[in-house]
Amino acid sequence: MHRRVRCGAVVLALCAALAPGRPAAGAEPGLPTGALPLERHFDNTAVSDDTRPGEADLDGSGASLSAQDLAAAGWTPGRTLTVQATALTWPDRWAGGPDNVRASGQDVRVSGRGNALAFLATGTDGETVEDSGTVTYGDGGSSAYRLAVPDWRRGPLATKAVALPHVNTPEGQLTEQARLYVVTVPLAPDREVASVRLPHAPGMHVFALAVRAKALGWSGSWAAASSGLLAVGPWTDRTLRLVVHASAGGRRVRLRFDNTFAAAPARIGAASVAVRAVGAAARERPVAVTFAGARGVEIPAGAQAFSDPLGFEVPSGADLLVSFHLPGTVTAAPVHRLGAQPSYVSGPGDHTADGSATPYTSVLTSRPLLTGVEVGGGPGSVVVLGDSITDGTKSTTDTNRRWPDVLAARLREQAAVPHFGVLNQGISGNRVVLDGYPGDGVSTVTQGVSALSRFDRDVLAQASVRTAVVFEGVNDLRSGVSAREVVAGLRELAERGRARGLRMLAATILPCGGEARCTAAVDAERLAVNSWIRDTAVFDGVLDFDGVVRDPARPERMRAGYDSGDHLHPGDAGLAALAESVDLTLL
Repeated sequence: MHRRVRCGAVVLALCAALAPGRPAAGAEPGLPTGALPLERHFDNTAVSDDTRPGEADLDGSGASLSAQDLAAAGWTPGRTLTVQATALTWPDRWAGGPDNVRASGQDVRVSGRGNALAFLATGTDGETVEDSGTVTYGDGGSSAYRLAVPDWRRGPLATKAVALPHVNTPEGQLTEQARLYVVTVPLAPDREVASVRLPHAPGMHVFALAVRAKALGWSGSWAAASSGLLAVGPWTDRTLRLVVHASAGGRRVRLRFDNTFAAAPARIGAASVAVRAVGAAARERPVAVTFAGARGVEIPAGAQAFSDPLGFEVPSGADLLVSFHLPGTVTAAPVHRLGAQPSYVSGPGDHTADGSATPYTSVLTSRPLLTGVEVGGGPGSVVVLGDSITDGTKSTTDTNRRWPDVLAARLREQAAVPHFGVLNQGISGNRVVLDGYPGDGVSTVTQGVSALSRFDRDVLAQASVRTAVVFEGVNDLRSGVSAREVVAGLRELAERGRARGLRMLAATILPCGGEARCTAAVDAERLAVNSWIRDTAVFDGVLDFDGVVRDPARPERMRAGYDSGDHLHPGDAGLAALAESVDLTLL
């Protein structure tokens, strides 16, 4: 609450400087009085050296983060970490010095124009800390935001940016995970940010914040969501050559690698891109990509890396070969489990520049580390958030007959709507509200975290996304989740997407009668969800996939000609029918 100041003529100038909301003489337009860079507000020390734990007190009871754990994760002082397509700088402070601010309404100088504001933060109240703040723009206007930050010791692992294995205390080090989060909030579109007023929530600790810039000049062409941290190889000094199917084409390309869910950095020694001829062979010699001018890159735990823009012709609808050399020993990596397309692993050495298939002696059925291919220009992209039906389970391998592939082909072959890229963010077994993979540690579970947990990363942070299609829910219902809970999850996804300016579409859940877990009770819940999808105005449009594939004589089942045979997944004909049914103008 502001204190009222009584002003006389003699002290009018001083009062003008002190008056709430009025800039002091010489202040930049659009900046509140006292707006300072974040580090000027640091009033708390969160990081201690393991040998001197008493030098920090993150939570008010003497507990702190381990500097050694942060270094092992690649989170070193002053390092820029790209998370959810936002460049955030870890405080350039050594252990034992102030490195974060306890949010209490401070005005922070921030600049940039984009679609989201990202906070690198954590909470220390034992539960999620939530409160409101304000963004001020260069034109003098403002917008409110609501920020919720989970607790550093109890918050969900599924949405954390990184988890550290220890908590330092004056009494000794505890083997207990400490979590740091990146949380984003929407910004007013196309307005330059001048400053941010933090919430009044002292249990909320902010280490960094930045504007996530729009990916101007880029469209997503291909994507794959990380479904878990899985044991791989082990690979030592090997080159991986992944086959990816480009939806949109362009004359420039950049690659995205994600080290999601990891506890240690990933090292890529070199990378290249080529148009595929057949198998692991390229049409022409692969072209090297760079990372900030270097041949390779180290990706910190939980972060991502974008390659530099490369002048390279990506034909629309073509298969690309993305090759990257892993110089060290890799025993686990973030993986998209289902490739529905073979990729390849070489013998020893860096074979990223080799256009022949000869060095690539092993077949790989999953996709580690690589999560995106973006092309220059284009109108943007459509993201499909889905489960195994979207992922391509039961589609014919190496033929690109997943329904998003067929949809992308339809877009390329018409002139009524823009030729959007189509990004397939399906994960086999994925659910709307239930996490399959717990979000941390090496696991054999490949269902991924829930759609709610991965929405920011797999939808909102994608390049130039315009529209999102949500096609999930059957796995929740088959797991005992009620229609009411699924509807609540779908509603939240719609609201989060629309708050960021996306066009949000929902697809009805397919019938699966005849599959062991698709009981009559499950079908009743499915019908309830579908009725809500069709009748609600929460989404901007509906794709009635249920109506496309159901058997009129037995509506709890798919038509025999569309059923792959397991009664849950459509085969090629059913997947094509889904894609062909989409009214392209809805996109």
